[in-house]
Amino acid sequence: MRLGINLGYWGAGMDADNLAVAQEADRLGYSVCWAAEAYGSDAPTVLSWVAAQTERIDVGSAIFQIPARTPAMTAMTAATLDSLSGGRFRLGLGVSGPQVSEGWYGVTFDKPLARTREYVEIVRKAMSRERLSHEGEHWTLPLPGGPGKALKLTVHPVREHIPLYIAAIGPKNLEQAGEIADGALLIFPSAAHLEDTAIRHLRAGREKAGKTMEGFDVCPTVPLAVGEDVDALADLFRPYTALYVGGMGSRKQNFYNRLAQRMGYEKEAAEIQDKYLSGDKAGAAAAVPRELIDSTTLLGSVERIADRMRAYAAAGVTTLTLAPAGFTLDERVAALRAGVEALERAGVAG
Repeated sequence: MRLGINLGYWGAGMDADNLAVAQEADRLGYSVCWAAEAYGSDAPTVLSWVAAQTERIDVGSAIFQIPARTPAMTAMTAATLDSLSGGRFRLGLGVSGPQVSEGWYGVTFDKPLARTREYVEIVRKAMSRERLSHEGEHWTLPLPGGPGKALKLTVHPVREHIPLYIAAIGPKNLEQAGEIADGALLIFPSAAHLEDTAIRHLRAGREKAGKTMEGFDVCPTVPLAVGEDVDALADLFRPYTALYVGGMGSRKQNFYNRLAQRMGYEKEAAEIQDKYLSGDKAGAAAAVPRELIDSTTLLGSVERIADRMRAYAAAGVTTLTLAPAGFTLDERVAALRAGVEALERAGVAG
């Protein structure tokens, strides 16, 4: 199992610290540094900034939002970032959610599975430098009856194959990710539930494509906080968990709420959502079960974290991406170093 670092979003006044965290992760031998986007900082700009000031660590999009870019533009961006970074780019894609897709991009959130499949097909074709033609439900290239013609990418990516990941939560999304991607980006992973909530669906997709899980990167993001008071550390992540389980999407369409239900928290997930959507964010945070937080984060001493890392490796995780907690650069760097120490103690480094 390898380690990654997730920098999240930029533009909150901590950009210099984020760069320092990425550089320290590079020095410590972390495998990949991911950056996210929603409706603030964009991931490609951040990744180019990080790649220019690191040496060995891969840079990855977690995620590029599918409604934000045409597939051809995503292929151009991926090829450019791979070239600028010297072959260190990983392309993570996701459909985002209905609030962002329709509210920010003006793109109807419908048929996410079909849209993702078609998008990946076009991106792969463009990055392979084939002449780009496509006839599908969501995209037609070139447009018929006009002056457009089938073009091919003019630049040569450093690698023939840029690793492509899909962010997936639901069973059907996970199965499709296993079928058409090189890796899956997961969130709120519980080692005890990972086989049922994710791995078996990914495996089914791999089998559909005539492949095994060998070489497929199972890559969850896990918050990390080091210390002796596990209860106090868990409390740090109550607002974070409540936001996702209670407030992401809508009452009828919240992927994270459904995931919590699949982990056995049906009643609690409903209570968190009811409180959050009624405006009682503090009550929603208080309603989050400590066990849910503890099972989806890395909390406690280095030895306790090492035990959890062993469980993740045994469950099938191949890249464990850490999101270190801390309000200062020193705290976040200390957490990064603790992550490396824990991995060494766990004996599962890959």
